Amino acid sequence: MKRILIVLLTVVLGINLYAQKPEMIELKDEVIKQATLELDQAMTLPEGLLYKFGQKYKISGEYTLTLTIRNKGQVVSVFVADKKDGNIPSQNSLKDQILDFQFSFKMPKNKDYKFNYTFKF
Repeated sequence: MKRILIVLLTVVLGINLYAQKPEMIELKDEVIKQATLELDQAMTLPEGLLYKFGQKYKISGEYTLTLTIRNKGQVVSVFVADKKDGNIPSQNSLKDQILDFQFSFKMPKNKDYKFNYTFKF
């Protein structure tokens, strides 16, 4: 009886873990499209993660950042391409927050994708 219960539990946990794997996206255009969509969602009010961050730290202005993502949707670099009506402390806080941002998809190993995104606060 214990063996059956253990096997059943293992199967259920295995199915649950399989269901939680992030989606693999291979084409650059699709990666950028999905990343942009997720950033748009994070910037929407009132529940967006980046929107809340901007409100909490009183970030204002418009920042165009060049992001590099790789592997499991990790942001590995952030560079400022343009800034309007912003300030350096807000810019640096935003860059740090974006470096901690995790996308919900994964990409082919050893592939980096760069794209620009404009954050408007």
